[in-house]
Amino acid sequence: MAKKFGLGKGLNALLPEAEETSGPIDSIDINRIKPNKEQPRKYFDEDKIYMLSESIKEHGMIQPIIVKKEGEDYRIIAGERRWRAARKAGLKEIPVIMMDLSEKDVLEISLIENIQRQDLNPMEEASAFKRLLEDFSLTQEDLSKKLGKSRTAISNTIRLLNLDSRVQEFLIEGILSEGHGRALLGLENHDDQYHASQKVIDFSLSVRETEHLVAVYHTEKVERQKKTLDPYLSDLEKRLGEVLGTKVRFKTKAKNKGKIEIEYYSSDELDRILEFLKVED
Repeated sequence: MAKKFGLGKGLNALLPEAEETSGPIDSIDINRIKPNKEQPRKYFDEDKIYMLSESIKEHGMIQPIIVKKEGEDYRIIAGERRWRAARKAGLKEIPVIMMDLSEKDVLEISLIENIQRQDLNPMEEASAFKRLLEDFSLTQEDLSKKLGKSRTAISNTIRLLNLDSRVQEFLIEGILSEGHGRALLGLENHDDQYHASQKVIDFSLSVRETEHLVAVYHTEKVERQKKTLDPYLSDLEKRLGEVLGTKVRFKTKAKNKGKIEIEYYSSDELDRILEFLKVED
C-alpha cells in the first residue's frame, strides 16, 4: 500500500490546486526517479545539499517532489535539490506527486519553483526565459504574468546572454552580480567586457563604479578610433602642436565638422600663442 503524505506549505503555494488535480501523494523507489535534463538550474551548492540531507536524516522528507511518469521510471519536474539530498541521506523511497504535463508546463513549473525559491543564478534564469519565449512561443507579457516579474526585468535578464562567456561564468559563480552584468553590456566587444570585468573584481567596484568604468572605456575607444580612422588629423595635430609649442587636439563631431583644442598652462603662454596667431587683445 502506498504511503500518503501531507502537501507541503511551499508546494501548496506554488500549485494551490495540486491535491485536487494530481491525485494522491505516493512513496516511490528513489532509484526509479531521474533528474530532468531540461532543468533550468544547472549549478547546485553541494554544501547546502549536505545540510538539507542532514535535516532529512533527522526529520524525514516533509515536502514531496513533483514527477512525471516516463515508461517504468519517473522524471523530476520540481524538487531536484530535495531528491539529491534524500539520496545523500540514504532514503530508499521518497514522497512524490505525479502530474501529466506537457514539456512547456514542465519547464514552466521547474522555472517558477526555482525563481520562487531564489535558486537560479542570473544566467540560468536568462537561458530559461529565452527558451520559454523561443521554443514555446510565449510573449514577454505572458512570461511577466506567469512569473510575477516586469517585462523590463525579463528583457534585461535575457540580455545577459550577450555577455562574453567568461563574464557569464563570473555571474554563475556569484563573483559578479546581475547589476554588474547589465553595466558591462554597455561594452559591445567581448574582450572589452572581460577585461573590464577583471578590473571590477580586482578593485571590488560597485555597480555604479562599473558604469563609470564602462563610460571611460567608451571615451578611450573614441580617442583610439579618431587616431586610427583619421591619420591625416592625427598627423596635423602633431605638426600644429610642434609649431605652437603646446598640445593640440582635433575633435571630430560629424562628417567634415569638429573643433580644435589648444592647451596653455599660464597667462604668459596664452599671450605667446595669441601673438603667434596674430590675435590682438
